[in-house]
Amino acid sequence: MRRVGIVGLGDMGLGLARNLVKGGFPLKGFDLREARLALLEELGGVRAASCREVGEDSDVVFVMVLNGDQVEQVVLGSEGLAPGMRAGATIIVSATINPSEVRALEAPLAERGIQLIDSPVSGGKSGAEEGTLTLMAAAQADLLDENRDVMEAVSKAVFHVGEEIGQGQTVKAALQALIGTTFAAIFEALVLGAKAGVKGETMYEVFGASGVSSPLFKGCAKLIMDREFKDTGSQITTMYKDLGITMRMARETGAAMFATSAAYELFQCGISMFPDEDNWSIVKLLEQVAGTEVSW
Repeated sequence: MRRVGIVGLGDMGLGLARNLVKGGFPLKGFDLREARLALLEELGGVRAASCREVGEDSDVVFVMVLNGDQVEQVVLGSEGLAPGMRAGATIIVSATINPSEVRALEAPLAERGIQLIDSPVSGGKSGAEEGTLTLMAAAQADLLDENRDVMEAVSKAVFHVGEEIGQGQTVKAALQALIGTTFAAIFEALVLGAKAGVKGETMYEVFGASGVSSPLFKGCAKLIMDREFKDTGSQITTMYKDLGITMRMARETGAAMFATSAAYELFQCGISMFPDEDNWSIVKLLEQVAGTEVSW
């Protein structure tokens, strides 16, 4: 059984850890927060004192941190993974970052003989906890096959989206455009209905039975109507960061993103008002403008 490591033990990282341990993989992890290391031990994992220690004791390591700067430090820093990893070991970047940022890791890792899989995920906290994430993996086909058992331990589907590093992040950026604009549409539709006097329960039932019904709509609408805006596993800071990556890619490619740019601005307003809350909190901004509240 190959030894697995993980760096970054937030909600997503701990979810990965839970399912890796459940899958029988020896697991070592690192996070800057003592409380998160304690939670890892409760799950059956082993704490490390540094990223480098994780690399020294692992055959494959997931990197699940917030942004590209953190990924670079975790992977290439003096106390990062690469200095301690053996040739032939693999790093899986499961964080969502700019395509250019993951591509920048390829050459330095290749010089050390370390393999790289670019594989952001989708599914949120619940998907991480339940082992039902969707993985968008970019790597050589044989490398992906070599690591498929580890990746399938945390997912319901592993898609091979290309062999060039960066293609995984590119697919994720496009997906976040769809998710972000869908969120914005849900928020606006619910506020419009509430302002016009429609009960939340009615909108939930009708929308949920229509052609736009989806787990995304039902989960989002329920949280809004239950007035749960914090600690639900989908922080507004993460979606705002992801939409920023999408918009940067749009500028680089020359793609017109009218709806996504509007959603990005809406999330920017939301994060300025509710920086410690979750995506659904944006509906409160729209409610203030309309002078209404979405409720059951």
